[in-house]
Amino acid sequence: MKPTIETLNLFKLASGDEFFLQIYKFIGNKKSKKVYIQSNLHGSEIVGNAVISQLINFLSGLNKSQINGEICLLPICNPLGTNQRNHFFSSGRYNSYDGKDWNRIFWDYEKVCQDLDEFVKNNIKFDSLTIQENFLQQQKTSFTKQLEKINQPSSAPLFEQYRYQLQSLSMDANYLIDIHSSSNQCIDYLFCFPGQQQESAKYFQIDYGILMDTYDGIAFDEAFMKPWLALEKALKKMGREIIVDRESWTLELGSGMTMNPHSIKTGVQGIINYLVKKEILTLPNYSLKRKHITLVYRRNIRSYYAPTGGMIQNRLSLRNQVKKGDKLYEILSFNKQGNLPEIINIYAEKDGFIFDVSTNCSVNQGDYVLDICSPNID
Repeated sequence: MKPTIETLNLFKLASGDEFFLQIYKFIGNKKSKKVYIQSNLHGSEIVGNAVISQLINFLSGLNKSQINGEICLLPICNPLGTNQRNHFFSSGRYNSYDGKDWNRIFWDYEKVCQDLDEFVKNNIKFDSLTIQENFLQQQKTSFTKQLEKINQPSSAPLFEQYRYQLQSLSMDANYLIDIHSSSNQCIDYLFCFPGQQQESAKYFQIDYGILMDTYDGIAFDEAFMKPWLALEKALKKMGREIIVDRESWTLELGSGMTMNPHSIKTGVQGIINYLVKKEILTLPNYSLKRKHITLVYRRNIRSYYAPTGGMIQNRLSLRNQVKKGDKLYEILSFNKQGNLPEIINIYAEKDGFIFDVSTNCSVNQGDYVLDICSPNID
């Protein structure tokens, strides 16, 4: 089947040029659940565009009866960030106008919802599906105030207009997947919320994940999921337990500025497998795969920064297991005091494995060098 293609105006530049978004929709026979998948929210993190392209090709080979619900795919969701360059480097992590991280700008309904307890009291006796539908409608009603602000003569800053577009497309989804990669060099992993998602994570066929023990709601995946988690918690507090049929994921597929074939394959196969598990896709003779995933709390990640300026050399590579006291890397340090260059050794502060390293081996004091995480959940 062919997708429905919609082109959406994003914003206009002083030159008269305009940026657009293009979303691809595959709508099956049954209007049930919705999946929303986007990529390239950060400018240099391009691998998700290849993942979405291959998903479009795969889904185009299915017939309508094999898709249950709606699958929406949005590649290059941030054209302004994608086109940003500094010499040979793609950047685009931050809006060059206001300095905001493009993935730390999103609208969190929980922060403006002042009547959650009242909503629970009025809905607690309804069935689970009705509660969720009513809560979604309440979110949408509140969200329309964002558009009202944008349409006023005073309007709103670019980041508010931009987030409105993405969240309008995704708010009513059941399953949301935001595809990123490291800004540096990294393994494939995902971000996972506690609870039912810990079981669902096994179907992406990725070895490692970061368990979201802390989050503030302004990242894209957080803004989507946080109100639903708050609803579950409020209902439980009043004696009613339901499992909300909403899941939100950030897939971190390899390194920035690259199209790594292994990361692309991991993303495509993992998403298809996940959609089969969620009964969005019905594939004849498909063997569903479930793989163990090691989940690490965010607080168990230790970032290492350069204690002095110099050149990084003999650094351990990605996936290396380290013990406390092992040498991680050396800094070739120069000086202007008439002394010879010196080698400074940097050692691990705790056990773990290396899952992210800087692309640039020339560092100023305080620059990021690598991340180590402990696989033990405490």
